[in-house]
Amino acid sequence: MYFFLGNLSFLDIGNSSVTLSTLLHSLLTGETLISFSVCIAQVYFFMSLIGSELSLLTAMAFDRYIAICNPLRYVLIMNRRACILLASASWVVGFMDGLSPTVLTSQFSLCRGNVINHFFCDIAALMKLSCSDMHYIEGVIFIEGVFLALFPFGLTLTSYVFIISSILKIRSAKGRHKAFSTCSSHLTVVILFYGTVMCVYMRPTAMYSPDQDKLFSLLYTALIPMLNPIIYSMRNEEVRKALAKLLSIKKNHV
Repeated sequence: MYFFLGNLSFLDIGNSSVTLSTLLHSLLTGETLISFSVCIAQVYFFMSLIGSELSLLTAMAFDRYIAICNPLRYVLIMNRRACILLASASWVVGFMDGLSPTVLTSQFSLCRGNVINHFFCDIAALMKLSCSDMHYIEGVIFIEGVFLALFPFGLTLTSYVFIISSILKIRSAKGRHKAFSTCSSHLTVVILFYGTVMCVYMRPTAMYSPDQDKLFSLLYTALIPMLNPIIYSMRNEEVRKALAKLLSIKKNHV
């Protein structure tokens, strides 16, 4: 599990760096221009990192499924080679899947201005500037969304159906609580990340709202990556004790 968390942290850092670097540069220098080539590169790396993270969360759900439903064979099944293969597959799927929307975006005919109403080069914002036929592009992006988001989300949900079923079969309350605590952090991250991504990319262009998109984008590019370490750390008993001790010290000083 810690191997996957390391990959998740790296993806979160990369995702935030790709998107927020443009915003920070604009805020610090006042420069709001971006070349088309840099914009397209940002689209590719953003879509690839998002796709990789969605795939990795599915791999982590499988890891939790084995840990809860088949604990005696966990070490045998989730060995180092299996973990490396799952993580590598997540990266490859994400970076391969980011190609088609990037190629389509690079062919946009931007005739409705050159001001992107976003803090980075987001496909939805670029589509509002394009005079190209959006029906085909929307269809491709929707199919990409199904393959990259809905399909992995379905696999993740299926894993948790079996996980919850196994947890409910545990007789002792302490055993159920311990089993649920091992996957509650991952489930929380899945709900937050999938929810915000789907709200942005799994809806028609007619429902596009710049302000809502910027809010949701800020959530999964800045807030969620910042919360992930906290969410996963809070299931660690030593971290909880250290935090409780720190809070008690501050309370006594007040």
